[in-house]
Amino acid sequence: MSTDFAGRVAVVTGGANGIGRAISLAFAAEGANVAIMDREEGPLGETAEEARRLGVKVLPLVGDMTDKTVVAESFARVKADFGSVDILTNNIGQTARENYSEFYLARPETLEFVVGVSLMTTLMCTRQVVSDMRERKFGKIVSISSDSAMNGDVGTVDYAAAKSGVLGFTRALARELGPFKVNVNAVCPGPTNTRAMQRIPKDAYERARNMIPLGELCEPDDIANAVIFLSSGKSRFITGQTLMVNGGRVFY
Repeated sequence: MSTDFAGRVAVVTGGANGIGRAISLAFAAEGANVAIMDREEGPLGETAEEARRLGVKVLPLVGDMTDKTVVAESFARVKADFGSVDILTNNIGQTARENYSEFYLARPETLEFVVGVSLMTTLMCTRQVVSDMRERKFGKIVSISSDSAMNGDVGTVDYAAAKSGVLGFTRALARELGPFKVNVNAVCPGPTNTRAMQRIPKDAYERARNMIPLGELCEPDDIANAVIFLSSGKSRFITGQTLMVNGGRVFY
């Protein structure tokens, strides 16, 4: 447990499964009180219970964070129960999945969905915490982007656009909040061993793995370790940056 996190309030969006689950549990292990937001009630409850066993306060919040009303109500609940947010991890994001296609075949509703869930949630959730962070002159914001924003994988034009937007948002917000001692950074995972990757065809899985110089997929804990670092006092002088955690698939 680190004194950096003892008693701090950390919010993790999309925190029930995969990368988000690993981040939620990492904060709990470090001694932070954790608010976990997700739309999947079952996995959310399981992750919350595991985090509680680490001896911290945990607030699970079920809801669709693409809904602005749900976002506002969820953060209001965090403030009422825990106080001001010290650390925000924007983890929500999703590719088109079964609606995956090259851009010339993409349906407008699919594009709107991917950009909404992978970019707009980050803006809307961050908007809920920045005023308090400015006033208190303290805060850590870490947004999960993707190395697809750099690599431009075929069939993920919408996702790459949205996750590139997360990076632009991170840089601009870091300039705005720098005078208020608020750090704003992004993490770009490569292909990661989550249930989404486990569901893709075996040949696609092997292709993804073979593109990584280290020879294996990223694990959710690898991303959580990066988030913990960027949320700690050890990253005091790091802001507006993009940390690639992808085994060397893309260099930046």
